[in-house]
Amino acid sequence: MMVKNLKKLRSQKGVSQRELANAVMVSQQSINKYENHDVEPDIGTLIKMADYFNVSLDYLVGREYCAKDVDGTQIAVSRADIEELKSSVESFIEKYTD
Repeated sequence: MMVKNLKKLRSQKGVSQRELANAVMVSQQSINKYENHDVEPDIGTLIKMADYFNVSLDYLVGREYCAKDVDGTQIAVSRADIEELKSSVESFIEKYTD
């Protein structure tokens, strides 16, 4: 499981690698390795990071897209949902274009 969104989440929250490391009880070097895909965290560390950033494990490892709507409610969309929507749009375009 590669941690695909860790650097992005850390940047959005404005925390350093050291701050995150302290929060999830690993070394700063481990956070650096996770972000550079040299090492994968264990499941316990993944859970701590997901909790820290208030995101799902799927989002943390890049298996779903996540956004916040206007009132701040988190919205998660899986890759399967996106593919289904894409297929529907393509069918619609095919049906209604010359």
